[in-house]
Amino acid sequence: MKKDAIAKFHTAFEDIVRHHPDSGGEFWFARDLQANLGYAKWENFIKVVEKAKIACATSGHASEDHFLEVRKMVPLGSGAERNISDIALTRYACYLIAMNGDAAKEPIAFAQTYFAVQTRKQEVIEQRMAEAERLSARKKLTASEKQLSGIIYERVGDERGFARIRSHGDQALFGGMTTQRMKERLGVPDKRPLADFLPTITIKAKDFANEITNFNINKDDLRSEPAITQEHIKNNSDVRDVLIRRGIVPEALPAAEDIKKVERRLGSEAKKISKSVESLDPLPPGEEESPSS
Repeated sequence: MKKDAIAKFHTAFEDIVRHHPDSGGEFWFARDLQANLGYAKWENFIKVVEKAKIACATSGHASEDHFLEVRKMVPLGSGAERNISDIALTRYACYLIAMNGDAAKEPIAFAQTYFAVQTRKQEVIEQRMAEAERLSARKKLTASEKQLSGIIYERVGDERGFARIRSHGDQALFGGMTTQRMKERLGVPDKRPLADFLPTITIKAKDFANEITNFNINKDDLRSEPAITQEHIKNNSDVRDVLIRRGIVPEALPAAEDIKKVERRLGSEAKKISKSVESLDPLPPGEEESPSS
């Protein structure tokens, strides 16, 4: 996600933070969150809320401590007011709602990080989102490699065919440098995949080349290792050309942090939010706090 998009979402989410009139603790109204997450209809959003309540109970927390039913008055266009139902949410409740949404949608992807970290500082959120994006890209690459491996085995009948074809693809993507040479250059341990130490842009490049290869193998009914190898080389070369035209030289990029460490860190954050949850005290009848400044 681009920095300007993160800044836009950060401002939008900061604008809906509320404070309890007695304790001063933070909470959020579900209808405010609904708008920020891009749900047009309350009926659709409430389904996600119900899933989050189940997840809350499953994690060992009482859902009523984090999802507080309230009534509030909202202005109408005529100047009159209408009494509507809403739900006051803790940070943990908001996190669970975001985790039950579609992470492919940018507002939800942002919310998953915004409510997971224990600070609302934009720079911390940006760093955490960059790590989450890299981990997501790595998982997607694993999936496309698994699909390609299965197709190759089905058509070539050689368990090592995928490794050979992938190696040729890497050599095309990295300007003639073999997978082993790239591992040596980046200091990758012998028994670890090269992709675990690649930056996000390169991981996505490899995944894109895989996707094209997978598509064209089926489209053109390729059934021999030489034909599939040539297809994969071409796709990696084409992807490399795009990167080079944008001033990105794949083999010259520095190594990224071990993806396993990133995964453990993000997983640890998810566990921390479950262990450090705070319940929401009841709001005074008819009380609606203004968003924090």
